[in-house]
Amino acid sequence: MLYDFRSFVNPGRYAFGKGSFNHLGELINKQKNENNDWVVYMIDTFFKDKDEVINRIPTNEKDLFIWIDPKDEPKTILVNEYRDKILAHQNTLPAVVVGMGGGTAMDYSKATALMVTNPGDSKDYQGLDLIKNEGIYNICIPTIAGTGAEVSMTAVLSGPEKKLGIKCDYTIPNEVIFDPELLATVLDSDRFYTGMDCFIHNVESLNGTWINAMGKAFAEKSNELCEEVFTNKISNRLKADEQMMVASIMGGNSITYAQVGVCHALSYGLAVVLGTHHGVGNCIVFNQLQDYYPDGYKMFKKMQALQGVEIPSGITANCTDEQLDQMVEVSWALEHMWNNVFGPDWKNHINKPTIKDLFKRM
Repeated sequence: MLYDFRSFVNPGRYAFGKGSFNHLGELINKQKNENNDWVVYMIDTFFKDKDEVINRIPTNEKDLFIWIDPKDEPKTILVNEYRDKILAHQNTLPAVVVGMGGGTAMDYSKATALMVTNPGDSKDYQGLDLIKNEGIYNICIPTIAGTGAEVSMTAVLSGPEKKLGIKCDYTIPNEVIFDPELLATVLDSDRFYTGMDCFIHNVESLNGTWINAMGKAFAEKSNELCEEVFTNKISNRLKADEQMMVASIMGGNSITYAQVGVCHALSYGLAVVLGTHHGVGNCIVFNQLQDYYPDGYKMFKKMQALQGVEIPSGITANCTDEQLDQMVEVSWALEHMWNNVFGPDWKNHINKPTIKDLFKRM
């Protein structure tokens, strides 16, 4: 693999283990000062009526709550709206932006924390190293395991023209709280889809041309953990959730040192045109990729059968040619992903009609 030198960044601090969430207030107070003494909480709407969790969040009258609906993919237009809401809330900047939930809530918190200190429209920062100013101190609290958003240098956003992340060293959360108790209420189907997001991007990393020893080590161990969880080798739910949190950390680190591939390129097309949620979209796409990732596909189908999860089918059956072509264009534009799959001459190995045929099968 040929690539530019880069010194990679990981989250500045981790807190891992049962009960870690109880210490959120201590971590926030370390960042407050007399000028910046309030907090923005960007929380998954799942917790809106979960008083047993919400009452544990250390809030005061100055703080701002923004509820994040996880049904839709993160959008640049909403990042801009959340930024404006924060800037209008107090006369000073917040000390901390907390993102709590799945990948959607965490990516919104990462992107919004950056846009508070960077001018303009968030769509103009979709790409690599376009952010110039460090953002507000960001604490992420995953409540589902698999996306890797909590350790990723990317905040994935759907803009008016493309789905592409804000990706730079500043996007990495400053601090992450990993508390497996927060995963206890995750639905079995959501647990599977998000876990498979982790499994799939590991498969793509391991089979890509960009893989190196560091990325390989993270991806192999991450998938070992995923397979133990989803082939039911761990009967204790808390221990399984704790293990998936570790798998998510390692999977997120793997794609920092490597790259995703065919599945993610196509799932971005589904997300932009049909609004398909990321984890579900990856499973829909991977269900058609036995020719590209045969070993990973076999394990995926084994885990699916054991978990009893039905993967949606026929979602493109009523799509127009225009919609299918738009999906193709979104996917085709993700050159770095195709480069990872096939190498710099990737256009000699894949074409738009082949991609369109894959979408038609979904």
